[in-house]
Amino acid sequence: MTGNAVESTLGDANLVLDVRDLSVSYRGANVLKGVTLQVAEHEIFGIIGPANSGKTSFLRALSRMDLFNAGMKVTGSIRFLGRDINAWRNVYALRRQIGVVFPLPVGLPLTIYDNVALAPRLSGVKDKTRLDDIVERCLIRAALWDEVKDRLNSLGSLLSGGQQQRLTIARALSQRPKLLVLDEFSIAVDPVTTMRIEEVLKDLRGEMTVIMVTNLVQQARRLAQRTAFFLNGRCVEIGETEALFEGKVKDQRTHDYIVGRFG
Repeated sequence: MTGNAVESTLGDANLVLDVRDLSVSYRGANVLKGVTLQVAEHEIFGIIGPANSGKTSFLRALSRMDLFNAGMKVTGSIRFLGRDINAWRNVYALRRQIGVVFPLPVGLPLTIYDNVALAPRLSGVKDKTRLDDIVERCLIRAALWDEVKDRLNSLGSLLSGGQQQRLTIARALSQRPKLLVLDEFSIAVDPVTTMRIEEVLKDLRGEMTVIMVTNLVQQARRLAQRTAFFLNGRCVEIGETEALFEGKVKDQRTHDYIVGRFG
């Protein structure tokens, strides 16, 4: 169970994300080193690993956060839907296709309704009936509609932490992204809400691709079809999730992390 991991290549026809030799540094300090991986259409792809292993930096590179951080440098290739993400002249158009949900809910200082309707409005949707439909659909998909349908004009910031996290997911869904990216969404929510969000993600798999960074290895087992293990800025191994949890690994460190020998 030792040695360098080699990932099998997925078929290009169903490829949503193709990452080659991706490295990220902040003011010269390397935090991600030569990561290569692929993510297929309608897949929930899990990423696990201890703190400071480069997981969040990987997600930041996907959403082109280097454009807004002068100290962040990204090298290598990221192809999204067959197109190099650097070729997207409008980064906001790219972000409409890649919805990102951060570990702590970031509620805008707006009503619940306006939190979800903001992005569609910015993209040109003006019709009230259409906006109503979008807001309702996204809140239903985020398992929040029944709890807030009678107070859509209340501030989103007044919701509980778990509700705000689901509101953030609803906001990310408002433009029907092809790829939904979640960074440790369980950190700020209770176990019951975590399970509700997990059920949401299972349903969303039929509509989009999901990349899920999680600090809960069993969560990856419950949700992800394939899982990548990151350590010290490198992608150590990628494999079918259940096989990894059954001990069928190429690198002993993957097994040791999964069973809790370090973390």
